[in-house]
Amino acid sequence: MTDTTTMSHVVITGAAGALGRAVVQHFLEQGARLALVDHRADRLAEVFPGLDNSQHLLLAGDVTSAADMTELASQALKAFGRIDALVHIAGGFEMGEATHALSRASWDRMMNLNAWSFVAVTQAVLPSMIEHGAGRIVAVTAKVAARGLPAMAAYIASKSALQRLVEAAAAEAAPHGVAINSVAPSVLDTPANRQAMPDANPADWVSTAVAAQTIGFLASPAAAALHGQHLTLDT
Repeated sequence: MTDTTTMSHVVITGAAGALGRAVVQHFLEQGARLALVDHRADRLAEVFPGLDNSQHLLLAGDVTSAADMTELASQALKAFGRIDALVHIAGGFEMGEATHALSRASWDRMMNLNAWSFVAVTQAVLPSMIEHGAGRIVAVTAKVAARGLPAMAAYIASKSALQRLVEAAAAEAAPHGVAINSVAPSVLDTPANRQAMPDANPADWVSTAVAAQTIGFLASPAAAALHGQHLTLDT
């Protein structure tokens, strides 16, 4: 979203999820060409059945795999010529054990999905932005990354690590015209969260449409002066 005179080209990971779909809709309304990334090709086809394949890409890959992401970025660059914005939504959440009983499997799972995936995806996309001298990267972190909570140690640690990665990458990329930031929602109003917390009031949560608009702002020229920021989304 760095050139307002031409169509923008946006890569969105986790595109088939609830937030992903809202972000896709936002950028479609802006007239962008999209490369939509998710773990399963059939899921992408199911969620986006009417998408014009002559304009947009549906790409299946593992966001924790640097090789997968390099291949998908190559396909997007071949089709679009450049990538103006990357929106990295893909990640994971799970409640876990108490910190003193934390399993290595849970730790690795959260760190891979939420922290390493950012490294794998930006490794694939950022060099082309630096070469072009422009670009926007928006990650999805979490409000709870700021402090520990019971039974969420691995998740919170991984989102906190993601925020530190965003800040470091932002400082490295800013001199090259690339702005890197994140949105940090409290609780998003998604079907999964409604099912997991049936007694909660969704009116207290953040709508995916509002989150998508904030992400759109961070991917726009209006956010050129923001670097390494985490915009907290709350009600």
